[in-house]
Amino acid sequence: MPSPLSPIEIRLKRLPNGEGLPVPAYATKHAAGMDVVSAEDVIIVPGGRHAVATGFAMAIPDGYEVQVRPRSGLALKHGISLPNTPGTIDADYRGELKVILINLGTEPFVISRGDRIAQLVAAPVQLARFAEVEELDETVRGSGGFGSTGVSSS
Repeated sequence: MPSPLSPIEIRLKRLPNGEGLPVPAYATKHAAGMDVVSAEDVIIVPGGRHAVATGFAMAIPDGYEVQVRPRSGLALKHGISLPNTPGTIDADYRGELKVILINLGTEPFVISRGDRIAQLVAAPVQLARFAEVEELDETVRGSGGFGSTGVSSS
């Protein structure tokens, strides 16, 4: 695998609805995510969801995924997020990238073609396998679940 500072190559296919749109790109030198834009005009009503087209398909190298993450400004200012964040695009998917957005705000949200709607983060994938056992090792936490470690550090 390349080092974290060596970019991987993700092949990108522009679809007809992506003509004239910028390819996903980093906005700043140290940005972790690439901005991706909408290929369609859509209005998402409060509580509504929509799979927003991007106009691109891609081929991600084996051993990697592309994570789709919300844009913090849209979340803070308008309540726009991804219901399955982070979304995962697998290396073997070849269809159009669509970003599922949800409007958690109180007003309809207008998306225009070319608006930045999400961030894409390329990440290595660690494969795993499950080994079924009769007992698990003991830990201090044990089976304590949701909220079992408390809210305050004091």
